[in-house]
Amino acid sequence: MKYQNLISSIDETHQTLQQNAVKAVNSHISLRNWLIGYYIVAFEQNGEDRAKYGGEIIERIG
Repeated sequence: MKYQNLISSIDETHQTLQQNAVKAVNSHISLRNWLIGYYIVAFEQNGEDRAKYGGEIIERIG
């Protein structure tokens, strides 16, 4: 039982840092997806207020 505090401290540290890592990865993935969408919209609109649809952009980049 004398190691219980050590084990608890290690487990708590592991759990907390693992949760922080998951949150960081999720934030970066969300940012990546938003930027990809932004780049596609900017490309499709080509400086215009609205895009010309039917350009098959998704098929070309996928």
